[in-house]
Amino acid sequence: MMTTSSTSIVVFSADTPQPVREWDKFVDSHRDATNFHRWGWKQVVEAAFGWPTFYLMAEERGVVRGILPLVWQKSRLFGSFLTSMPFLNAGGVVADTREVEHELIGMAINIARQVNASHLELRHRSDHHLDLPTKTSKLAVVKAVNTDVEQMFQKLDKKVRADIRKSQKSGFTAEFGGEELLDDFYSVFAINMRDLGTPVYSQKFFREIFRAFPVGTHVCRVRLGEECVSASFLTGYKDSIEVAWSSSIRKYLPLKPNMFLYWNLISFAGMQKYKTFDFGRSTVDSGTHKFKMQWGSEEVPLYWSYWLRQGNVLPEVNPHNPKYRFAISTWQKLPVSITRWLGPPIVRCLP
Repeated sequence: MMTTSSTSIVVFSADTPQPVREWDKFVDSHRDATNFHRWGWKQVVEAAFGWPTFYLMAEERGVVRGILPLVWQKSRLFGSFLTSMPFLNAGGVVADTREVEHELIGMAINIARQVNASHLELRHRSDHHLDLPTKTSKLAVVKAVNTDVEQMFQKLDKKVRADIRKSQKSGFTAEFGGEELLDDFYSVFAINMRDLGTPVYSQKFFREIFRAFPVGTHVCRVRLGEECVSASFLTGYKDSIEVAWSSSIRKYLPLKPNMFLYWNLISFAGMQKYKTFDFGRSTVDSGTHKFKMQWGSEEVPLYWSYWLRQGNVLPEVNPHNPKYRFAISTWQKLPVSITRWLGPPIVRCLP
């Protein structure tokens, strides 16, 4: 699969060892590339979900000038579409010039037409000023961190400091580790997803992340006695670490396990010498958005742009869509054991 422009730019789907090495070299060196542009995510998505991928690379006279990873999802439930990148908070086009960007997106649209996709979704952390419909209802929340934990604590709002102290008196303990803590994380995560009315990822998804990225992937668990009551899954890259997934058991919320968890996460990020702590994606003005902003954080607008097949409208596959209200309320009533069985085949079809 290859196309050329009127210039010397060549766009192709990378799938051999040499382009793989050049891909990650480009990602490591480009300021706009994110964790989710790394080649390893292709392996994660293919192994955990079984979806085909198209990792588009643009070269000019043998030099990599841009990339665009794509995942093709197709199901009876939600139709056929391409996303860069599904399940994750970024992954859109990265290019040295507007011309290269144009060639990559053009190739992606051609693929969308070839596979009869209803739409192509590009997830960006900055405004690329594309001539495409764009949603801005999501944002990331980030906080600068450093190795001086006490200094960071003193800069927090007075109420936040009081809530942290209250949580520290509740008897919680925090532990950071790797795949050996995954069972505890997943137990809490599955309960929380059921309570939210959302299908849960398979545990295989998280194991594949550890396999692809053994360095920079962490689990934090918070226990009360011997019970895990809160946990987070973190992925670090370059100078930033992100809380990609995080959950707490609701009955313990009066003891403020979230405050205990996140203060430990922020402290860990600083002590590991990251510069930025990324709270992950939120819907604008949601409860989670407000929770993340109380830590002295900053907002990073997210721009999700769409190519739509003629006659189609912007997709609204999200829990705020009224058409899913009954399904959500029904899901919340199911036993967790059932949702852990039914959830993965459903959620793999969601972007």
